[in-house]
Amino acid sequence: MLPAARIDAARVIRYARVCGFRETDPLPITYPHILGFPLAARLMGDRGFPLPLLGLVHTGIEIVQHRPLSPADRPELTVYAAGLRPHHRGTEAEIVTEARLHGEPVWSDRSTYLARHRTGRRTDVPKPADSPEPADSPEPREPLPVAARWDLGADLGRRHAAVSGDYNPIHLYPLTARLLGFRRAIAHGMWTFARCVAETGASSARNVTVRAEFRAPVLLPATVSYGRLGTDFELRGGRDGSRTHLRGRVTTDGDEG
Repeated sequence: MLPAARIDAARVIRYARVCGFRETDPLPITYPHILGFPLAARLMGDRGFPLPLLGLVHTGIEIVQHRPLSPADRPELTVYAAGLRPHHRGTEAEIVTEARLHGEPVWSDRSTYLARHRTGRRTDVPKPADSPEPADSPEPREPLPVAARWDLGADLGRRHAAVSGDYNPIHLYPLTARLLGFRRAIAHGMWTFARCVAETGASSARNVTVRAEFRAPVLLPATVSYGRLGTDFELRGGRDGSRTHLRGRVTTDGDEG
């Protein structure tokens, strides 16, 4: 637990620039995840944690914001492991981060991280690290209308690491990524999520939920398309835009969940 997290306004500005947020007050809705990441890394790096920290892949996230935070706030942060569950490529851990102000819950994050290993299941067939969809995923749906296209440089992982503190080797260089099973460095899941959420304006909303499933890694460099329709958003790539990297949804009270 961190009783009064200090928010560095200059770092928030750098983070906002890397992730595409237009304003820094209110705080980008994904930024408390960054504040809590050192606690989460310490938890997952502890000898008692059942999965290896090195090479963990972010597979999903749900953020609930009851009210926007400001850079002037000093939230109390709590991080804990909610449990483990099997995955067709290994084991996932669910890590929860909660933020409170004066004892009142204002923000929470439930993230899943995958440790890849053989499971002994018949579906556990080796696949390239840049394969488009998990083997047990549903049939692809029609792409959402494209709202923007972004060119991502080979250095994006290093740029995001500098503002997030997440220096997982899979995001930094082709060589370090190959050592962990990826053909090239991949973008942080939290960057792809933050970049999409920045387009929704959710940071200033009350009682808003943003969630996403990370479907396939973004190998850097890349060109990706952001699609949006109603409450749903997605990030697609590949030469013909057929690869779904991320699917998400943003809802507020009263929206169909």
